[in-house]
Amino acid sequence: MNQTDLWTVATIVGLALVTVITRSFFFLSSKPWSLPAWAQRGMHYAPIAALAAVIVPEMVMTQGHLITTWKDARLFAVVAGVAWFYWRHGVLGTIIAGMAVYLPLHLGLGW
Repeated sequence: MNQTDLWTVATIVGLALVTVITRSFFFLSSKPWSLPAWAQRGMHYAPIAALAAVIVPEMVMTQGHLITTWKDARLFAVVAGVAWFYWRHGVLGTIIAGMAVYLPLHLGLGW
């Protein structure tokens, strides 16, 4: 085994140990854990913050710049997904509706 293989194995083992240790903290204590009230309030906003930080820029930007044309399949897919969600309130249907609009426009028309 050469040195590169040893570093790869050591890195994988190290990452696995860190993952196991950090995820097992909740099981190591005999007392139940509870978050402070301020942290519990903050957790209510976590999904919205994740959407704002990750999803929204992906929908309105290309390579770090705002979309400048209406011929972008993502815009129409977002409209279709939002319409489906308000009509049916289902996440899976929202994804399917958005992709059903996005794929033909992106692959078929090259938008």
